[in-house]
Formats: sequence, C-alpha cells, structure tokens
Amino acid sequence: MALNGRTAIRIGAVVVGLGFLAWNQMHGREPATVPAAPAVAAKPQPPAKAPTWRLGSLTLTACELAQPNSGLSTAAWCADFPVPENRTDPHSRTIKLKLAVLRSSAQVASGDMLAFLAGGPGQAATDSAGMVASVLKPLLAHRHVVLLDQRGTGGSNALGCKESAEMVTPADDSTFDANKLRAAAADCLRQLAGRADPRYYTTTIAAQDLEDVRKALGSPPLDLVGVSYGTRMAQQYLRRFPDAVRSVVLDSAVPNSLALGEDFARNLDDALKAQFARCTAEPACKKQFGDPDQTLYQLRDALRANPHEVSFRDPQSYQTVKRMLDEDSLASVVRMFAYTPATAALLPLSIDAAAHGDVGPLLGQAKLLSGELSELMGSGMQYSVICSEDADLLTARPQDAHTILGTRMVDALKAVCTVWPKGTRPADFHQPLKTDKPMLLLAGQYDPVTPPRYADEVAQGLPNARVLVLKGQAHSVMAAGCAPQLIQHFVEKLDPKTLDASCLDRLQPTPIFIDFNGSTP
Repeated sequence: MALNGRTAIRIGAVVVGLGFLAWNQMHGREPATVPAAPAVAAKPQPPAKAPTWRLGSLTLTACELAQPNSGLSTAAWCADFPVPENRTDPHSRTIKLKLAVLRSSAQVASGDMLAFLAGGPGQAATDSAGMVASVLKPLLAHRHVVLLDQRGTGGSNALGCKESAEMVTPADDSTFDANKLRAAAADCLRQLAGRADPRYYTTTIAAQDLEDVRKALGSPPLDLVGVSYGTRMAQQYLRRFPDAVRSVVLDSAVPNSLALGEDFARNLDDALKAQFARCTAEPACKKQFGDPDQTLYQLRDALRANPHEVSFRDPQSYQTVKRMLDEDSLASVVRMFAYTPATAALLPLSIDAAAHGDVGPLLGQAKLLSGELSELMGSGMQYSVICSEDADLLTARPQDAHTILGTRMVDALKAVCTVWPKGTRPADFHQPLKTDKPMLLLAGQYDPVTPPRYADEVAQGLPNARVLVLKGQAHSVMAAGCAPQLIQHFVEKLDPKTLDASCLDRLQPTPIFIDFNGSTP
C-alpha cells in the first residue's frame, strides 16, 4: 500500500509539472491582437517574505520538511535554535539545532505540546515528519507537535562521514574486521575535526537541548512520544526534568539498565525462531521449506566453511553486482529482514532460495534496506552515544557465540570505541526510571531488537503505566492497526489502566510467503 501510494503521488507530481509547462507553452504562443505599448522597464519586486509564526520567544518560518527516499514533504514551521556545543563552556563552539513544529489546526491549541523523539541513535526527527503527522493526526487537531533534530543528526550539525574507498570495497563491505572498523572510525574523526567535538553528542546533553527549546516555546508541558532509542531519550529527559512532562508514550522501549548492543544476538535469535515456528506450524509452509531455522543454520555453517563471491542484480540499477557472501553478511541481511513484518514474512522463502544457490532475493532486498537505513542514520552520532553511555558495560557473552549474529555486534562496538572520544555519563544514567507520570508502552510481538520483555522491565515500578503487545508486529509499531487511536485516547485522558485496547485483537501476523506470488490462499 505504501509503495503504491508513493508511486501515485509521484505520478501526480509529474502530471502537475507537465500541466504547468503546457500552460506556459500555450500562453506563450498566443498572437498579439493589440499593438504593443512602448516597453516600460518593470520595477523589480522584492521576493515575498515567508510567513512567520511567533511561539513563545521564537519566530518560526513556514517550511517544508522533505521525506527521505520520497518526493513527499510535510508543511511545518521551522527555526534554527543555537546552543553551545559544550554546555559547561560558554565560549565553546555554537551549533544550530533544526527545530520544526507541526502546527495544530485548532484556533486555540491545547497548552501542552507533543514532542516526537526519533530512534537510532542517529535518526533525525524532522525526517519522520510525514509519519508523525499521519500517526498523530488525531492529536494534531488540538496540539502542536515539536520535532527537534537531536544534536549530531539531520539539520543539527550531523556527525555523518563519507566512507573512504580504502575502507569499503564492493567485495568485502560486510565482513567483520576490527582493524578496518577502527580505521574507518579514525577517518570519520578526521572528517569531523574543526566542526564537532564528538564528546558532546550524548543523550544527557541532548536532553538539556530539548529543555531549552521547551522553555523558548513558552514552557508548555510535553507529551513525549519516543521510538526505539527515542525511548531512552524520553526516560532520561523525564528523569532530569520531571515537571516538564505531562505524559509519555514509549514505542519499542529500551530499559535504562540496558547497554545498547548487549542483547542483540539473543533478541534476533528469539524473534527468528518465533517467526520460523509459524512456518513449521503451517502445513503448506512446512512442506515447502521444511524447518527454516535449520536451513538458516546450515547455510550459515556452509558459508563459514566456504565464504565466496556471488553475483546478483541490483534491484535499483538492475546491474549485475558482486558481493562476498559469508556468515557475517548473512547475519546482517537476516537481521535487517527481521525488523518489519513484511520482510520477515519473506525470510523462509529467501533463505531457502539462498540455500539452493539463488542469493538474489536475499541480497537484493537487503541492499534496498541498507541503503535507506544509511541515509537515515548518522553513524558518528551513534558512536558518540554508545561509546559514552554503553561501551564500557559491554562484554561479549560466550552463549551468544553460536547464534546467527554471534558476538560481532559487541566486538564491532568495542573496536570502534577504542578510537572514538567519550563524553561523561551521569551516575544514575542506567538506573531504572521511577515515576507516577502516565505512561503507555507499545511493543511488537516479534521485535528482533527491543522485545516485549523490555517494555515489561521499564514498566516495573511505574504505577501509572501500561504495556500493550501488538500481535504479529516487529520493531516500531505506533502506526500499526488502531495504535494511533489508542495513543490519542491515552494522551487525552491520561488513564492507561482503563484504556480499551480490544481493537488490537484484530492485528494478525503477515502471512508467510511460500513463493513469490505470496502466501497460501
């Protein structure tokens, strides 16, 4: 549906463009019926000023927020918000944060505002404007929505780096190599020198930025809506500035106690086994693929013994490309597939095809996913967060060695963090959050990175919180089914215990594809 919608809008945009050109052509050729008056030089007109909107102490200007990988944009009101890079040094470098507000259609909006906190770490909130406007549309009728690109992301001095040709080659771009990772991180630091000090791009400092923005907007109480890593930001902001928060929605929650990366291997294996169990429980799927979990591990073992170069057609350019396929690249691809119900439903089929020598379906789709992710995430900002807040707590666990992901994620993060500068972390940073603020926690049943047990852990000690597990869903679930309406009711009534969530019972897992025509009838 999403792709069809995008395509339709793109076509619509082209039609409008052609119509405009045709109108100019037709009117440009109209013959003159009256002798032309002597030419008088037209007085140049100054360009029209963009509309502005005064909110708190800020003057916002009308803007359009482009949606990555799409021709779509969302109307908003924007302003640059300058902050010191080092908050303990008033003479330090000033960086500009990109602030946008989705304006409510109400003549008199509610006194509280929604604040969307993006995932990653590294995703820019303004990149999600279209999704946020859609999911929070019922609330936008009465409330403004604040989108602040966290420092180091999007339009807020993004810590993005170009990959050098020496670091990444077409034949080995996914194979784990600690030395290559350290060299790439060092190269990124050289690119950032002179425009950013990575020590000051942490969650705690970003929470101070958000509080300054809130005050500048007139000190409204905030309804926080955080997704994935954004749930860490929500908890840290609430801990530091409890009086600023009215309510909290956590989608795909990360417990404060978690060191990012430590559970990746276990969580992925759990999600894969649960997805594959759906296949073995369905006669047609089992007949077609047998046991996908067993096939996946057999493929992993074969690639471990014999990594080799493969060819497949790039789904975007349709050119034949070559890649090294080994156990590392297989793990990366499978992990990306597990993030959404639609791609997870393709896993048994794609793994079976790869096991029989056809790697195109697996690697082609993975290339699309990785391309979109790399454009959405700022890797340098990820390093700043994880190296400052988590890396010293990470230890490769022996029990993960035989999982699909193995210990490579932990090994990779620790390798990078031997090079990357580290900021400070408050002593209570990893302590569980305790608050009586109203909180709604959403979790996907098959989430490969933030499983439902994380939401349960966060909710412990929160007397006014409720956890909802969305059946058949994976990571980032706030747009699924009736979740937008539930978020609306929660924010309006602030009573999670009595929220009628029975509409979620209609959610179902995406049927598993048994061939490229789809699932069984």
